Amino acid sequence: MSPAKINELFDILRAACARQLGFNPRRVTASMRFVGPEGHGKDLVHIFRDAGTHSQIELKGTFVTLREKHGEKPHWTEAEKNHYKATDAQIDAEIAAKQAELEYTRNSPLYQDHREQLLSHYKDWPGYQAGVPNPREAARALLAALAEAHDPRLTAFAEHMRSNDPEHLAHLLLAPCHLELEAIKAGKPE
Repeated sequence: MSPAKINELFDILRAACARQLGFNPRRVTASMRFVGPEGHGKDLVHIFRDAGTHSQIELKGTFVTLREKHGEKPHWTEAEKNHYKATDAQIDAEIAAKQAELEYTRNSPLYQDHREQLLSHYKDWPGYQAGVPNPREAARALLAALAEAHDPRLTAFAEHMRSNDPEHLAHLLLAPCHLELEAIKAGKPE
């Protein structure tokens, strides 16, 4: 399907989601990905999926239907629907909070002291070391070792981020690495 046709479908999707569900078109643009068509003739629908939760929306003509799923990993929970109904001000506040988190991490003693070690697990990094665990596993192992040693840098970082979840902390710690790698790919120093 051509990019122009996909853009046209996104225009219809945004309008239908706003009209029928009260979803913010900005959130739909940022979070939804086009999966493709399903069915034939008058039963043809276009499927869109949330990039993070994999919840799906069916677009048929100018009407949308949420593909709700219950069970182990429910789709379209009330929290997720509310996330899509966020106002522009709420979305801007979320973006600002994420940016502040990233800046804090980037300048934190925890990241600064382990930056090279974390980056060495990325294939695109000039100091890449072959045969080492992937970045997420390496970050988890580093955090486990620092937690066992009662490292004050980790304690301060976890307190600031209001989280002791190793998965969340690993995600936060790797975020600046991705920015540095993007800068290298773009050919500009970080």
